[in-house]
Amino acid sequence: MKRKIANALISVSDKSDLGKIAKVLKKYNINIISSGGTFKYLKKMKIKCREISHYTEFKEMLDGRVKTLHPKIHSGILFDRSKKKHIKQMRKNNFEPVDLVVVNFYPFKETIEKIKAKSKIIEKIDIGGPSMVRAAAKNFKDVVIITSKKDYEDLIKELKRFNGKTTLAFREKMACKAFGITAYYDSIIADWFNNELNINFPEIKTFYGKKINQLRYGENPHQKGSVYTYNGKNDLLNQGKLSGKELSYNNYNDIFAGLEILFSDNRLPTTVIIKHANPCGVATHKSPIKSFLNAQASDPVSAFGGIVVCNFTLTEQLAKIINKTFFEVIIAKGFNKKSLKILKKKKNMRIIDVSKINYKMKTNLKYFGNTFLLQENDNIVLDKKKLKCVTKIKPNAKEIREMIFAFKVCKYVKSNAIVIVNDNATIGIGAGQQNRLESCKIAIQKAKKFQPSKLNNSVAASDAFFPFADGIKTLINSGVKLIVQPGGSIRDKEVIDAANKAKIKMIFTNVRHFNH
Repeated sequence: MKRKIANALISVSDKSDLGKIAKVLKKYNINIISSGGTFKYLKKMKIKCREISHYTEFKEMLDGRVKTLHPKIHSGILFDRSKKKHIKQMRKNNFEPVDLVVVNFYPFKETIEKIKAKSKIIEKIDIGGPSMVRAAAKNFKDVVIITSKKDYEDLIKELKRFNGKTTLAFREKMACKAFGITAYYDSIIADWFNNELNINFPEIKTFYGKKINQLRYGENPHQKGSVYTYNGKNDLLNQGKLSGKELSYNNYNDIFAGLEILFSDNRLPTTVIIKHANPCGVATHKSPIKSFLNAQASDPVSAFGGIVVCNFTLTEQLAKIINKTFFEVIIAKGFNKKSLKILKKKKNMRIIDVSKINYKMKTNLKYFGNTFLLQENDNIVLDKKKLKCVTKIKPNAKEIREMIFAFKVCKYVKSNAIVIVNDNATIGIGAGQQNRLESCKIAIQKAKKFQPSKLNNSVAASDAFFPFADGIKTLINSGVKLIVQPGGSIRDKEVIDAANKAKIKMIFTNVRHFNH
């Protein structure tokens, strides 16, 4: 069913591109009603319109909190043209129908990013705008609602195609979008209140995102995929992208895994190489170049086609080294001009600057169907004072530092996880196995393949306790001299006895790092 537009109500915070739509409305002799700021803007553009306060014969009050909240406005929007009773009531009150509503809201998200004063933030909670949008969307049978300037062109095309009329299909599509907008807006506000009150697990939890890109496909070519910004945040990954192809679904997945490690407590230059959301090499060294080379040496086969994440500014010298191997993505906290020039020679390789990213997520979720799990992020940092040496031989200060590094990496490896390190660099990583013994064997196997000499006097970390002594015996036989694990098994004594018999050192953290 096509509807002729006679009256339009425009009330927008973002007035860019408004003239484009206003001129088209006038072309079809559509009367425009507008709020104070919008009215002044249109008047400057010499677009004839009526100010809401004159239209309603009611001046705005309470510092502008009440402007559009008026029966004449909402009756005009909610008026069902097919009901005789509605027609009679509208005529009796001398109310006019509103056929088109163009509204965008006070910029609440932008406000909380710039302003700290609570009183000023509260004033940017839009009331009249969402009320009109919801009313128009509810009455899409008769009214078209436009909530984004991105839809101006579609409205213009619709009006031109149908000579100032809109179709039911178009109105319903815009209504669907409008309810998404109001839900998104209200969720940002709710999330802000939860953060203010330090409530991480509210009775009602909303997750909201804005689509920023339709991906070529998901994990596999037969799956569709899109990327969204979550909780009203900006897409800093795309903003920081300096070169290369569009990021894929799998790129994003690997980047997330890499950045989690990057934004943990790594004060020295650290390089992380990720493949299939697992680290295949992590190294810390006072020399940035050494940190990369040591990370790559951990598993150079798996590193091929992976992503590189660095917590330092990339130099020309390191860029030359990196370019010798095929990588999908290079991430760093800054690039100098010469390094960028070198890296950009590989046109498809994505280059991302994350120096402006401040990662502070408090929770994460997993879901299936209509059920989801929400938990705090695993942000715990080991306290040296709470570490418990359970063996007769005690580790020295250097070994403790190495042990902390190994356990930190282990936190980000898929469980069951075993990480073997030497000189603050991984040499073997066993990830995602159904039993811990197999993870031990895989970690040792990788170390023997690429850096067998470094197994001697190495340090091994486990994300959870050893249920039997077979795992640590396997590590001991390979050359491991220090093992760090949470402890807490009913067979802890058996495990400790095996460590003492082999004259190695073992630390209990009393902290588990499952990562499923």
